[in-house]
Amino acid sequence: MSVAILKPPGLSAGATIAVVAPASSARSERLDSGISALRGLGYEVIEGRHLRGHASEYFSGTVEERLRDIHAAFADPAIAAIFCSRGGYGSNYLLEGLDLELIRQNPKPLFAYSDLTVVQTWLLDRVGLVSFHGPMAAADFFREGGVHFSSFNAAIGGGMAPLGAAEGLRTVRPGKATGTLYGGCLSMIVSTLGTPFAAETEGKLLFLEDVNVKPYQIDRMLRQMILAGKLDGVKGIVFGEMQDCGFPNGDRGQLDAVLLRVLERFEGPIGFGLRSGHVSRSNVTLPFGIEAYLDLKDDGIGASLEFLEPAVRN
Repeated sequence: MSVAILKPPGLSAGATIAVVAPASSARSERLDSGISALRGLGYEVIEGRHLRGHASEYFSGTVEERLRDIHAAFADPAIAAIFCSRGGYGSNYLLEGLDLELIRQNPKPLFAYSDLTVVQTWLLDRVGLVSFHGPMAAADFFREGGVHFSSFNAAIGGGMAPLGAAEGLRTVRPGKATGTLYGGCLSMIVSTLGTPFAAETEGKLLFLEDVNVKPYQIDRMLRQMILAGKLDGVKGIVFGEMQDCGFPNGDRGQLDAVLLRVLERFEGPIGFGLRSGHVSRSNVTLPFGIEAYLDLKDDGIGASLEFLEPAVRN
């Protein structure tokens, strides 16, 4: 299903933002620090009603409560952007109940990653909403050095700052490709395969990242994507930092070899290390849904990802 891309308005200084918890509960002290940091940037912050809630074993609220919070944030004309508190688990419960028409009529920047990948890909595939794979309140803003501000500011302000070696990107297989930037957490993308909510990857520049999964698990998930046809028509692949995903001896060449073996029939360029999502520091904001250009040099050093259009409308 192809839909027109829907860009949200940019985020201006002093804007009001909402912090919501569509998945798991967050630690109160991390929420406090993250919200304080957002206020320190000049934003007015509204807390979702169930932001600090707890339900069942690990959710921030019931399915209905979490849906009400995210719908209220999109519907409120005073709110200019929505930041998730953290990922964890539980976003898949929301997919059937998301009011796509409400969101289509009220497009806003949505900052999230990890478990929220399934929400972001669904909204992009069905509404066309450009989404922001970037820092969350109780996962990144709460800690010093947790946010890559140059990419964050460019994304919300309509800039197109290129990303490269300084953001961790390096070449695994050289090449050049242009396509729609798309993706998120590998585990979550694989979790939707065989469902109506499966990610639509054809024609995309695919960004895949994860945390604390073993090389054979990465192998297995990529094989599942291949067997499901989800790498057919993909223009290029960029992996994230893949924190704590390598071999015990820390030899990154071994993980590169795994990727090249699993992806031997994939003909596009392959990059690695772009620091977005689950990262050790300085979380880079990636706008999904816009056209981008990937240039991976064969010297293994020169690598860049350039955005070809702004992610927001001003």
